[in-house]
Amino acid sequence: MSCNKYLDIVPDDGLATLESAFSMRATAIRYLYTCYGFLTSEGNLDGDQGYMSGDELWTIIDRRESGGVWGGGIFNIARGLQNASGPIANDWGGIYEGIRACNILLENIDKVPDLPEWEKLQWISETKFLKAYFHFHLMKKWGPIPIIRENLDINASVEQVRVYRDPMEECFDYVIELLDESLTDLPLKVQTREELGRITKPIAAAVKAKVMVYAASPLFNNNQDQATLIDKKGTKLFKTDKTPEEVKKRWDDAVIACKEAIDLAHEADHKLYYHQSRVRISDTLMKEMDLRNAITEKWNEEVVWANTHTSLGANRNLQMAASPNLQWIQYPDMPGLYNHLQAPLKVAEMFYTDKGLPIENDVQWGDIFKYDLRSGTDAEKWYIRKDYITAAVNFNREPRFYAWLGFDGGQWYGQSVEVNNPLPADLFWVAARAGGNQQKKGYDWGPVTGYYLKKVIHPQSRQTSATGYDAIVYPWPMIRLADLYLLYAEAINEAEGPNGAKSEEMFLYLDEIRERAGVPDIREAWDAYSNSPGKYNTQLGMRDIIQRERLIELSFEGHRFWDLRRWKKAPIEYDKGIYGYKITASKPDEYYQRVLIANQRFSQKDYFWPLSIGMIEQNPNLVQNIGW
Repeated sequence: MSCNKYLDIVPDDGLATLESAFSMRATAIRYLYTCYGFLTSEGNLDGDQGYMSGDELWTIIDRRESGGVWGGGIFNIARGLQNASGPIANDWGGIYEGIRACNILLENIDKVPDLPEWEKLQWISETKFLKAYFHFHLMKKWGPIPIIRENLDINASVEQVRVYRDPMEECFDYVIELLDESLTDLPLKVQTREELGRITKPIAAAVKAKVMVYAASPLFNNNQDQATLIDKKGTKLFKTDKTPEEVKKRWDDAVIACKEAIDLAHEADHKLYYHQSRVRISDTLMKEMDLRNAITEKWNEEVVWANTHTSLGANRNLQMAASPNLQWIQYPDMPGLYNHLQAPLKVAEMFYTDKGLPIENDVQWGDIFKYDLRSGTDAEKWYIRKDYITAAVNFNREPRFYAWLGFDGGQWYGQSVEVNNPLPADLFWVAARAGGNQQKKGYDWGPVTGYYLKKVIHPQSRQTSATGYDAIVYPWPMIRLADLYLLYAEAINEAEGPNGAKSEEMFLYLDEIRERAGVPDIREAWDAYSNSPGKYNTQLGMRDIIQRERLIELSFEGHRFWDLRRWKKAPIEYDKGIYGYKITASKPDEYYQRVLIANQRFSQKDYFWPLSIGMIEQNPNLVQNIGW
């Protein structure tokens, strides 16, 4: 039974059921949806394996240990508690069940008598996409995995069941092959609202682009640190003797795939989101809505793929965990508005200044100490409450900082019904210090670091009473067009540097993102306002710029966890520690002190999940990942 959980074997007692499942279209489509049902749960705090597992967010520690509200789970990976005895977020078995279901559909779809040929071909393409995506999901976590091309026969021998992990290069090539096959018969767009969430050509092309960027990234492409991962047949699971030309070819292929994905997305009318307001609001608030609704406005034109598998209830829970409460609510009557999910200081400080530069590179910040105290004035009236004392680090920042983060003294458009021409004094604002409405209210809930995740909260979600919360829910965006633009820019820079044949396209797509973000383009920002003019002229300098842009633009969407790993930058970032403000203080000069919340550790073994010890005991042909 344990083997059946992760190997694709059709049980003999299921043959009759399978025969009836493919006896007509009405039952066969349910089997197709069964395959979709194995999709991962991005945007779900208890199911998204990249969201709470890293260093981008922090929350209150397990109640069983010290009285907090968080029950552990995936967050325990961030706390350094991953293990091989019972791996956290171990969906190896479940995902292989999904692959098995896909194989069953592909093997039986020709038996459906009333299925039109065009629809059969579309279902085959959807299923091949899902099969590819499931393999890729496992590869991101475990690295080399057993490729399951076809289901094993029910009479398979013990040795046939005891599969080996396939080399990393073969895994990527197989996934890319499946995605190429899936692109053939997918539609450009879904035809009805009922089909939203089903796979289209732009989705498949976008995932292919991401897969190929991963295949080219340092974690997978000629990674010398994995040289000793060798199976019991003597096969090296990572290729570590590539020539520079072989390494570069992965990036060259990624460039082509990213451009094809962008072109298909444009053909399907995807574009960067700009808000169309139903009420009259200031230009500053309009820019904020451009940025916030790119994520929270469901099915907007920027979203290439939204995951309908993540429940809307999970999305509501995410918003409630991130939202500041409007008034005191006494536990246990509160509706889950713990506001216990927040960003560490290093993430808040990662955002650019208003000149589109890192704080450390902006010349206007040369003599400013980040935690000096300042009062809000008319110049910042849409961002900071007038006359309220807050830290200098909250002034003169880029619009994404104000649109996607809440902080002590920060204005917060929303949390109420929409009205025409709201004034700065009319806006909800955060008072997070002791004595304020959003203060720390006992260990169980309240601020953790001092920076709230405004980005994931729909502007019209609001607390309606002491015990009520009206959440405007939305399907979680898996891939936005901005993601594709950033992948393309990264691939171009790695393939040819910032002065090659495609460099102008690289700057074009990056600057489109920056224009929507309300900051100067790259060349202007670095030449006119930085202490490192011309940084964009070298491949290394441009790499830093692109990676920073990606971490900011896709912040709090579950990408950072995976990006830091594929870039092999996780140890550097984790070593910075998790810091917040002194959230129990009432006076500004006491509140704005850096307080260490947690030290994180990241070693070589943490790049990949451990295989379960129990699974290796059942199948000795599966070698363990390095360090576990």
